[in-house]
Amino acid sequence: MSGPLKDKVALVAGATRGAGRGIAVELGAAGATVYVTGRTTRARRSEYDRSETIEDTADLVTAAGGRGIAVPTDHLVPSEVRTLVDRIAAEQGRLDVLVNDVWGGERLFEWDTPVWEHDLDNGLRLLRLAIETHAITSHHALPLLLRRPGGLVVEMTDGTAEYNAATYRVSFFYDLAKSAVLRMAFALGQELGPRGATAVALTPGWLRSEMMLENFGVTEDNWRDALERVPHFGISETPFFVGRAVAALAADPERARWNGASLSSGGLARTYGFTDRDGSRPDAWRYLVEVQDAGQPADTTGYR
Repeated sequence: MSGPLKDKVALVAGATRGAGRGIAVELGAAGATVYVTGRTTRARRSEYDRSETIEDTADLVTAAGGRGIAVPTDHLVPSEVRTLVDRIAAEQGRLDVLVNDVWGGERLFEWDTPVWEHDLDNGLRLLRLAIETHAITSHHALPLLLRRPGGLVVEMTDGTAEYNAATYRVSFFYDLAKSAVLRMAFALGQELGPRGATAVALTPGWLRSEMMLENFGVTEDNWRDALERVPHFGISETPFFVGRAVAALAADPERARWNGASLSSGGLARTYGFTDRDGSRPDAWRYLVEVQDAGQPADTTGYR
């Protein structure tokens, strides 16, 4: 393995698909050893009942130039997370990057449905998956990460702190989940900063995840065919764009300047100079405010 992260060890919690997969692959492309976790394996599917597996993600990490290690883990079960961290400690003796990307709520929230009409069990399950998993994972993994100075924790969410503070996000439960993760990063920054580590919240833009492409009836090769029906989809990005954001943060010797901050893939692309796989730099959150939410016609000129 070679690259700026060739001696680093990362854990991407929730790496089966979407942003987690993109992050794991780009950390691998930078040379890292990456433990990828999730509940869907080649032998067993989670309630998502989708085909993507953590073994597939680990293979992609290795193919990219790193070393991918798949470990089936339910991050709502503390004993499983503790066993995972014990394994990383035994095999590597260190943890340099922790990415808390567990989510699993796409099929649980109801768009524009008030809390008293929303299915309560689904809403509470969403909160457990989106918040409790992150807390459990941090509790068990951070002592290992703190063994060496310079560790990085990335709390994955949807929306920047500025955007979410002024914008209702889909539903009571979704809004609460995504805002809570932003606050987690701030709190972790307070606890990790004095101990030599850095914590940030990070959001992708409009993500062309496997599920999003499927919902629009397109693939990564022909995703622009969806623009006639969803014009603002033109600002979207691959999961590898936010993956490159994490890799850039992990390789930055001055990453502590971001401690406790809310960051976006588009914003970090301007700072570090990386691009998405097509060579563009989509700046989704600026676009959302200035174009989509402002009711302007879809036009990505100057935004990617």
